[in-house]
Amino acid sequence: MTKDNHSLSAKVFHKIRKDILTGKYVRNEELKEKAIGDELGVSRTPVREAFRQLELEGLISIIPNKGAYVIGLSEKDVHDIYEIRSLLEGLCSKWAAKNITDEQLQELEENVYLTEFYAQRGNQEQMVDLDNKFHEVLYDASGSSELRRVLTEYHLYVQEARSISLSNPDRVPKFMTEHKAIVEALKEHDCKKAEKLAKLHMKNTMLNMDEIGWGNLV
Repeated sequence: MTKDNHSLSAKVFHKIRKDILTGKYVRNEELKEKAIGDELGVSRTPVREAFRQLELEGLISIIPNKGAYVIGLSEKDVHDIYEIRSLLEGLCSKWAAKNITDEQLQELEENVYLTEFYAQRGNQEQMVDLDNKFHEVLYDASGSSELRRVLTEYHLYVQEARSISLSNPDRVPKFMTEHKAIVEALKEHDCKKAEKLAKLHMKNTMLNMDEIGWGNLV
């Protein structure tokens, strides 16, 4: 495979993976090479290569002489990801408390303010976007490109779960309070407190998913 073909396959892979993780394709749905190729404006070859990578990640199953079918993430998968994220987000916040800049703190404070603004208007889409941005700034503030890479991947993997979690009106004020508390700990450069609060934030999100039911996700 040439470098250009490999790059094209990677783009197709990331697009299909995102569509699976955000619920465009549902569990047991067949993925058709030609239809996806036509949609993305590519031949079947990069789609086929993307399918192989998706199978390695456990997101689809390729059945010989039948086709490719979506597996997606199970309830246990999401639980496991949140358990792992709890530890890594704690480490991230701990390092961020040491390294965060004034500009990054300002970004996070503005993020919290805007989240409150859109929460009052019930704009869930904007809240999810702001949650994405909050964590992106936090990952950058950790000063670790490797930690940022890993956490960004996990953040994508539970994107649909986060959206469902924020659809629960009882969760929204708690979610905002948790973000505020993390920012305050970062402003104080309190590493232990920031780590503890970030871990708690992840665990509370998972508990919220338990309360509202996983049937919306899996």
